[in-house]
Amino acid sequence: MEKQFWHDRWESNQIGFHQDEINHYLQQHWPALNQPAGTRIFVPLCGKSRDMLWLLEQGYKVLGIEISPIAVEAFFQENNLKADVSKQNGLEQWSCDELVIICGDFFSLTAEHVADCQSVYDRASLIAMPPVMRPAYAEKMHQLFPVPRPVLLISMTYPQDEMKGPPFSVTDQEVHSFYSTTFEINTLLNQDILEQNPRFKKRGLTQMSETVYLLQPKAQ
Repeated sequence: MEKQFWHDRWESNQIGFHQDEINHYLQQHWPALNQPAGTRIFVPLCGKSRDMLWLLEQGYKVLGIEISPIAVEAFFQENNLKADVSKQNGLEQWSCDELVIICGDFFSLTAEHVADCQSVYDRASLIAMPPVMRPAYAEKMHQLFPVPRPVLLISMTYPQDEMKGPPFSVTDQEVHSFYSTTFEINTLLNQDILEQNPRFKKRGLTQMSETVYLLQPKAQ
């Protein structure tokens, strides 16, 4: 999937993937990571997610990465936040108090950019990647965190031949293939969501579920 795809989606306001409300899985399951307040959370492909505000309200610092400048600017405008824009390690950085959003390509990040992040919240990153890109995404996450950090991962499964992504269907087998070498993978929740998402039924889906995973680093 070309970078231009996401630029086009934001420019044309085709952002059905964006949630205006705080993700309830985040609120329900974040305590399972047992992260002390004051630590920094990495949010890949963050868009203009209000989940970042919730994490800030819980006393965390947040580092997001988002390729679309439209999404980054909208996040600060819509939430009445004043950003300090600068260049750090070659990438544009928007900062406000304990929040930093890097405006750039996820694959351009280095371990230095995320060095002070102690955990990861992935609601819409893995499922945003088509099958051909997912192994590279998982490998990049391993490269960014040579010392693994706990991850709250929210994934989605449906018959891929019934709907063109994104969001894409990611199977439980894929999650294990990407992460089981480094992490203990715990399934916190698996829930059928099709009836609560009529827009996906209209697109032809007959089945759809979301899974919440807790990825805990294995002992080194």
